[in-house]
Amino acid sequence: MCGITARVGRGDAVGELLSGLRNLEYRGYDSAGVATVTPNGLDVIKRSGEIDELCEAVEATAVRGATGIGHTRWSTHGPPTDANAHPHTDCLGQVAVVHNGIIDNYTELRDELSTHEFTSETDTEVVPHLIEELLSAGYSPEEAFRRAVDRISGSYAIAAVFEGSDAVYGTRSGSPLVLGRSDDCCYLASDVPAFLEYTDEVVYLQDGDVVVMDPDGYEITDTDGVAVDREVETVDWDPEDAGKGGYDHYMLKEIYEQPTALRQSIRGRSDPLEGRAELEELADDAFEGIESVHLVAMGTSYHAALYAQMLLADRGIPAQAFLSGEYGSSPPPTDDRTLVIAVTQSGETADTLSAVRSVQGTGAHTLAVTNVVGSTITRECEDTVYIRAGPEIGVAATKSFSSQVATLVLLSERLSHDITGGTPRATAELLEALSVLPDDVQRILDESTAEAVAAEYHDSDSYFFIGRGVAHPVSMEGALKFKEITYDHAEGFSAAELKHGPLALVTENTPVFAVFTGRDDTKTLHNVKEIRARGAPVVAVAAEGTDRIEEYADHVLEIPNTHPDVAGVLANVQLQLVSYLAANELSRAIDKPRNLAKSVTVE
Repeated sequence: MCGITARVGRGDAVGELLSGLRNLEYRGYDSAGVATVTPNGLDVIKRSGEIDELCEAVEATAVRGATGIGHTRWSTHGPPTDANAHPHTDCLGQVAVVHNGIIDNYTELRDELSTHEFTSETDTEVVPHLIEELLSAGYSPEEAFRRAVDRISGSYAIAAVFEGSDAVYGTRSGSPLVLGRSDDCCYLASDVPAFLEYTDEVVYLQDGDVVVMDPDGYEITDTDGVAVDREVETVDWDPEDAGKGGYDHYMLKEIYEQPTALRQSIRGRSDPLEGRAELEELADDAFEGIESVHLVAMGTSYHAALYAQMLLADRGIPAQAFLSGEYGSSPPPTDDRTLVIAVTQSGETADTLSAVRSVQGTGAHTLAVTNVVGSTITRECEDTVYIRAGPEIGVAATKSFSSQVATLVLLSERLSHDITGGTPRATAELLEALSVLPDDVQRILDESTAEAVAAEYHDSDSYFFIGRGVAHPVSMEGALKFKEITYDHAEGFSAAELKHGPLALVTENTPVFAVFTGRDDTKTLHNVKEIRARGAPVVAVAAEGTDRIEEYADHVLEIPNTHPDVAGVLANVQLQLVSYLAANELSRAIDKPRNLAKSVTVE
């Protein structure tokens, strides 16, 4: 949630700050602002609403400056208003602050600062006023910044600028902050796309790091002020990867990027001839002594985790998927025989980080499955497997789900080999299907009839998605995508649950999407017959030639014949297209669905 951007260097910062904010729109926001350092003090411009409104205000006031900070806010404390938008300043206008996260003790701090004039309802505003107190006590800007941060508890990433100083000060604790450097500028942001068009050299800050950037470079120190060395990494994303590339929406672009993302995910990781999955990040003895698996995740990642739970169960490995937000509050027993797999696209999901931390000290082995190199989860877990999907900007996750599932298929095969000995022949057949999965997805993108389905049913009362086995989490994911971007009610559940309540909601105006994967299809077909008997239209997502499906379905969205363990990925692509096309029919804000953010960094 929210987005921070900052820039220090020669020339004017404003254009690059606004560009950074636009590049962070995908994180979700309802107001935006910038602050720049000028010879006359700090210029602060902020507006509720779209970034376009901020740009108009900036142009009207001719704001300039070589050093500045910017922010897109997603409301938590107080509604989206100009006053509540960031940056926030102190009473004297000598410091401006932007902040992501939640300050848990802001009420106590606000009471302590009762002599100060507060102009917003936000928790963030206590920070500039704390700094003001410390500046008045004679501390330097850096020391005042450090001491103010020491008083804060909660989750945060903070950046600040001071009147008369050409430096930017930043720190993080539980919320992402990444530094970018070029020959003549330094950048600070919540995510790499903010400055990717200016530099591909990045430093991922760690919790407790304090960075000071000025025109001569940057210095990173720990909480005690001792210099620390953080590795400079080169991001292998092309700036065009984070753009729309001619598509109407990021979501559509990322749906069509799935063949490429899948090739990246599986490249070099499987050998169908040998019948073995190879994950280069893992040591040969990574799973020695492991007997059971817990998967923790939220949202789309949770559906990928459920998919993996079923794969592992089929291989005789006790596994259970948990919502991270529940797991962290009351974790089940774990010990050195337990593998806890954290599935998170961003690597910064607060609930999932909390879940991993809840098992520290229990002996459990932890493994991250994520997309972002250098993200917090990679430092919290003992091992990491990257999904290698490339940047995903759309709020509604698409290619990350496909890549997560493909990676978890490989991980399941590796666990099966290490824990139970595996079955080489079955593994070889599955890995062969995985190797052609990108081509199968491309075929769906080229031939899908989803447009006709979306056109016919986009104005229905409600939508249901059903399936068995791995089709169950795919149905849940299909419903999630549909509700996220159409704003219509959609529900996904196991087809086995249909007669235990949901059938009461089925009417002539509630289309049911039934997912077939080649396993338990006969049972799912029985459910389809029950639905048709109630007059509801049925859209089947099934492989070519699925027994009698055309007899009972009003529409069939075909997927290529493949191994049942990966058929769910293909079915999901069809459902993504239906959701996108239905939302487009309804003229929804597909890349900016209301009330939602891409990265949920607070619990």
